[in-house]
Amino acid sequence: MKKVLLIADDDSMVQDVLKIMLSDRYEIILASNGKEAVELYKKLKPDIVLMDIVMPGMDGIEATKKIKHIDPDAKVLAITAYASHKGDKMLEAGAVDVIGKPLKKMDLVEKIEKYINSP
Repeated sequence: MKKVLLIADDDSMVQDVLKIMLSDRYEIILASNGKEAVELYKKLKPDIVLMDIVMPGMDGIEATKKIKHIDPDAKVLAITAYASHKGDKMLEAGAVDVIGKPLKKMDLVEKIEKYINSP
C-alpha cells in the first residue's frame, strides 16, 4: 500500500510537477494554501507533508505550527525557493527538514524516504 503524501503549494505548476515526480511511489493529495493543508491533514492524516513556505492567506510556517499542534508526530518537509532565509523559521515551526527549489527527484525521494520511514 502506497504511503500518503500531502503537497501544499500555491503554484499549480509546482503541484503538477511534484505529482508527476512522486505519484509512482506515493498517493498524492494536493492543497493550494496553508489553510487547506491543515484541513486536509486533520481529515486524512497523511504520512508526510511537503509544505511550501510562501503562500497566500496562511503561509507554510503557520500551517506547520497548526499541523504540529494537531499531531506532534507529523512529518513536514519544507520546500522553498527561500531556504536560506525562511528555512530556519520552518524548522522552528516544527518542520523536520528544508529542501530548496528547484527540486531534483532523487534528492526529494531520498529525503521523503528518510522521514516517512522513521518513527
